[in-house]
Amino acid sequence: MRAPHRTNRSGLSSLVLTAGAGLFAFTAPVSASPGQQGPTDLTAPVVHRPKATSPRTAPVVAVPAATDSTATDPVTNPAGASTLPNTAGPTTAGGFEVETVESLPVAHFTLADAQALLAAIRAAGAEGLYARDYTPAVLAAQIARGESPDLDTLASKLFIWLAEDLRDGRTPMTARVQWFAVDTDQDTHPNAQLLAQATELHDVTGVLASLTPTHPDYALLKAMLAKSTDPRQSMMIRANMDRWRWLQRDLGIQYLMINVPEQVLRLTVNNKIIHTYRTIVGKPGKTATPQLAEHVKNVVFNPTWTVPQSIVVGEGLGKRLIANPAKAKREGWAATQGADGVITVVQQPGANNSLGRVKLDMPNEHAIYIHDTPNHALFALPARALSHGCVRAEHATELAMTMAILGADLPPETAIEYNLSGKYTKVPMTNPWPVYITYFTVARDVDGLMRSFPDIYGRDPSVLASFAQPRQLHTTQRKSNEAVIKLDNPL
Repeated sequence: MRAPHRTNRSGLSSLVLTAGAGLFAFTAPVSASPGQQGPTDLTAPVVHRPKATSPRTAPVVAVPAATDSTATDPVTNPAGASTLPNTAGPTTAGGFEVETVESLPVAHFTLADAQALLAAIRAAGAEGLYARDYTPAVLAAQIARGESPDLDTLASKLFIWLAEDLRDGRTPMTARVQWFAVDTDQDTHPNAQLLAQATELHDVTGVLASLTPTHPDYALLKAMLAKSTDPRQSMMIRANMDRWRWLQRDLGIQYLMINVPEQVLRLTVNNKIIHTYRTIVGKPGKTATPQLAEHVKNVVFNPTWTVPQSIVVGEGLGKRLIANPAKAKREGWAATQGADGVITVVQQPGANNSLGRVKLDMPNEHAIYIHDTPNHALFALPARALSHGCVRAEHATELAMTMAILGADLPPETAIEYNLSGKYTKVPMTNPWPVYITYFTVARDVDGLMRSFPDIYGRDPSVLASFAQPRQLHTTQRKSNEAVIKLDNPL
């Protein structure tokens, strides 16, 4: 474990001046586990809890190996039939429109194009998908009959199915618990456009390949899958490859990414990790941190914190502070009572502020943001799912200054001045940084090794189970339809 971090004025100056110069000479990653050598065993998760407690593992779901066969499969397709419903017109699932034969675009497939599609389907296992979902034997039989409208209809349907799964992920939205990170790839690369490109340019293989995620971790998972001989390991790799497809294919030039199970935040530029920060994430249950794709819009130095009414009223804080204004002021609280009797409590900037010294404001309906904390000792804990939903970052002041310098063109000296002033200062980002709050249970750790991480919110089983079921038709649903819970409470 590394020594506690200490930053004085000269240290801060050195750090932010380095960031301002674009050198990013940051170090101090989280240390590797003692004695770890050689390849990582993905069936033995990293333990983020005291040794006396057994690590949580997801139940094993039997997923058959990929196959070209369309024979009856009692797990994935009991009837051995296509999953496309024989209905006319659009159907609905949970209130969302589902594609049908009539709503899918159709293009002419030459025999060469159809053969290319068949080869891509048979190779789908390399991308963590299952060839059986795209009925390769049925397509091969239709190809043998020659070019025809029937081949066009079948090949168009199967091309779109495979393209959708490569672009958006195979896991249905109903199995993506608390997933609110909207993927816009289907807007920029709609089905009809992809189908037209593939058939008009006679480049089925290239168009499908252009849909896979560009992040290096996806390629690492793909390479691991090719070498894996352990069924459970392979299942976990497939599930996490699919999670990459739930995000935008291109995450941007620079962004922040938080992997909740790992409890780590990464500052990334050009897909290279510049710096890592330990984080504290939400407790399991109602305060679990949801998965989001947002933007840092403001950097706030010396933030105030407006206390939720659940604490002001529910815990009696408002009445206590109103009754003793002198004590409230000494403790850094500003309490006011309106004509309607409602008490508002705002914690003022200072060493004891619940948000710490800085806050990264990323407006969203869940009231989730990234902030500092006055209790830095918690970052030394191996298990850090402790918050009410928001993400606390170790060395948050360094992170905030970097954001202000790179995202708001703030001179390093000014960033230092704002930080040390003790006064509330909001710096709008002229170049908002994307923030991805993700959930990967198999991923590259801070030392560059592939690991598995505890499924702290129990979100693997539903994904794994979906792979054991027939492919579901895609709907227009873009995110989880679970209730939005505002978690604006750092305590």
